[in-house]
Amino acid sequence: MQQAAAGQETARQDEAPNTNPSRNQAAGNAVVGVLNRGLNVRHIRFMALGSAIGTGLFYGSASAIQKAGPAVLLAYIIGGAAVFMVMRALGEMAVRHPVSGSFGQYASRYLGPLAGFVTGWTYVFEMAIVAIADVTAFSIYMGFWFPQVDGWIWILAIICFLAALNLLSVKVFGELEFWFSLIKVVAIIAMIAGGAAIIAFGFQAGGSTVAPGLGNLVEHGGMFPNGFEGLLASFAVVMFAFGGIETLGITAGEAADPKKVIPKAVNTVPVRVLLFYVLTLGVLMSLFPWNEIGSNGSPFVQIFSGLGIPAAPHILNAVVITAALSAINSDIFGAGRILFGLSGQGHAPAVFGKVSRHGVPWMTVVMMAGILLVGVVLNAVIPEDVFILIASIATFATVWVWVMILASHVAMKREIARRGLPASEFPSPWWPAASILTIAFMALVIAVLGAFEDTRVALYVGAVWLGLLVLAYRLWVKGNGRRRADLVDETSPLPVVTAAVSSGS
Repeated sequence: MQQAAAGQETARQDEAPNTNPSRNQAAGNAVVGVLNRGLNVRHIRFMALGSAIGTGLFYGSASAIQKAGPAVLLAYIIGGAAVFMVMRALGEMAVRHPVSGSFGQYASRYLGPLAGFVTGWTYVFEMAIVAIADVTAFSIYMGFWFPQVDGWIWILAIICFLAALNLLSVKVFGELEFWFSLIKVVAIIAMIAGGAAIIAFGFQAGGSTVAPGLGNLVEHGGMFPNGFEGLLASFAVVMFAFGGIETLGITAGEAADPKKVIPKAVNTVPVRVLLFYVLTLGVLMSLFPWNEIGSNGSPFVQIFSGLGIPAAPHILNAVVITAALSAINSDIFGAGRILFGLSGQGHAPAVFGKVSRHGVPWMTVVMMAGILLVGVVLNAVIPEDVFILIASIATFATVWVWVMILASHVAMKREIARRGLPASEFPSPWWPAASILTIAFMALVIAVLGAFEDTRVALYVGAVWLGLLVLAYRLWVKGNGRRRADLVDETSPLPVVTAAVSSGS
């Protein structure tokens, strides 16, 4: 352990020869401890699955279907391919630099400190807004079973419960998120299997006006009932549905073996998420005409009802409650770890870098709990249309973070080639063509947000938010915060050593 620590310190000095003692001291004051590496591949896979499968599938899917019709399946396939390339880019950087600050620190290292500041705080704000919406949804779900209990009681209880769990070791968090996500995944598999059984054996799906079958995909206006414009419009909802999968990169700083765990998770999770979305929606649109989905209650309830399960509403309510808990849990984790990284860079107060005896950045958890409490009050007093205006930042922020991940990756690859550094152990495929195409696609998604009236507000709010962050950086970030992040390059030199041994033998 001492030799490994010494090796890392030597690598840090080699990579940043201009680092001075005062700067090291400032970094040491900012980050009082280190995070525990208690997450294994099982935890990380299900954490990323849990963060990406939730509201976007259970509720957002109906909106996407209404925009594009059956062509929404193509939108999810294209969007899933783009997200996979984002995750491969993030995975390559995470294996090379396994730090908890993840893409916030990568942007600071390769694009500059301003980019790191804006990217990190945009992600934190996104997680805070989404978490506020999730705790509000949780109170509504609980009201289905306990209508006589005030919603704020459930909100307060769940904030205290999840905050307490997040203050324990990261392994406890990983186990909790594993079981939350497992319930969601099992429920989705049951929906796919149940819907397939209805199609195969000719059961009448609950509430459907036509017979179930694959013909429903083309018999109600064809695959593109709203034309190419409808397909484009759906991307705003489709890409938001994949939001949260970047949490996988944040786990690198606490993974037990990042070089083994991160590649496995990156290669499997995006594909699984894509299959879950495409298969689930394909089954739904085979059971019900696309223009009826969402108009007769939840289509997922209708699947269970069609199988003769009278408790379908209660089953689905239990699933969406679990989905909400999983989402809030991931939001607190993701925002907290990014704040931890921002603190180490001088982009956030030093207190966010303090670590408990369990290896958890406790102040970040306390702050997120406080934001949720304030958010509950705001949610009660702010009119719904204004709250939706604020929440629209989350859509813009998701795409912004992905673009920053891709841009950081491009800058890293150029630096590797320019300086003749060792090749990455987990390189992104089809470089550079795939990266360029993915960045172009993300630009298209941003253009789509501005092209349609119901999503245009996201661009306005996003532009104001980014402008405020740039202003905050200019006014308040000083000294070490104006320098690029120093990241240790942990790329193994083993391939070179192996080649030398082979030639000598």
